[in-house]
Amino acid sequence: MPRAFSISADSIAKERSRVGDDLEKFDVSRVIALDELTLREMGPNDVQLRILAVSAEHNVDHAALADTMNIAEARGGKIYPGNSALGEVVGVGDLVKNVAVGDIVATHCNGEPDIYGYALRIWAYDQPDSIGWYGEEAMVGDWQVVKVPLDCGLNLWEMAALPLRAPTAYHLWRRAIGIFRVKVSREQRARINVLGFGGGVSELFLMLAHHEGHRALFCSGSKERREHLEGLGIESIDQNQFNRFAERDDVKAFNKHVKALTGGEGAHVVCDMLRGAVYPAGIAALGRQGVNVSAGWQLGMNVKHNSANLSVRQITLDHIHYETLDGVSAATELYGRVFKPTVHKEIYAFEDLPRAMEEMHQNSQTGIPIVRVAGDMPDSVKSLIP
Repeated sequence: MPRAFSISADSIAKERSRVGDDLEKFDVSRVIALDELTLREMGPNDVQLRILAVSAEHNVDHAALADTMNIAEARGGKIYPGNSALGEVVGVGDLVKNVAVGDIVATHCNGEPDIYGYALRIWAYDQPDSIGWYGEEAMVGDWQVVKVPLDCGLNLWEMAALPLRAPTAYHLWRRAIGIFRVKVSREQRARINVLGFGGGVSELFLMLAHHEGHRALFCSGSKERREHLEGLGIESIDQNQFNRFAERDDVKAFNKHVKALTGGEGAHVVCDMLRGAVYPAGIAALGRQGVNVSAGWQLGMNVKHNSANLSVRQITLDHIHYETLDGVSAATELYGRVFKPTVHKEIYAFEDLPRAMEEMHQNSQTGIPIVRVAGDMPDSVKSLIP
């Protein structure tokens, strides 16, 4: 049986008891455990993968903390997490046409669609009966994989950073610019100011904005991430300069700084989490007709705003979940041509995945964390390993 990491309701309860339910002291690495997994039988539309590399994701952090909901408990006591991976196709069902044995593919977690093609639930471990991809092998439906462009100019670890983040950033950007254009035409304002906070999705979001000719500003406390984006022509703002927005005066100082950078206009589009300390900073920095887009709930599920203030300023808040299948394919086409992610300096060994997740939880990494799963890599990607 292949090895795979799991999260159990018992391990969550044990760690919560150890820290007295103080999530500031919670150690994610104590909850994610190396386990074994029996793959289901291959069906006619299934694809069997040998997982090559995965990226750590904040939604797995939530699953371990059980801070939004206890997914492990809701799914019968145990889940196998992970919803972002690169894999080698080692088997296909009789009806599979989109990939063949030997192909290198990215997984994506677009689950059961609504009538417009958007996911009702995410498939990766939180959808009933789904199995995540933090393991040595996986069995997935053919609709869950897309071939990666190995000639895109990225190395293997950079490509492993993108399967979940690239479609999310792609969706955020097309909605943000679309909403803004409903209010302000290209003729009125062709080049807009776009601000992003912090992490991997925001980085990719800004790369899209910059690629389309807009002014992009990246606000992060990570020197390494700021330097990477500066090398791509994206301006940076040191979040530490504003005490990570701990006090109201810090938010005011940040707003003044952004307005000075933009000739008094502010940001036309902001990408943040709509949660936590960056939320008031992002709202303050928005100019008139501004759009604030968000994916997920890294720092909490609820958000508050002054509706009268936002109404007067014509501000729009937009929450997204995940892309359509067509959007996933479109985002994958942009690997290396638009999307050039910042990768954490250490590539973690498979056995060190719990530590990678804990260090993500502690926000101590210099980029997107990548875990190497396979020891022996296929010939098609050996030249892509730095």
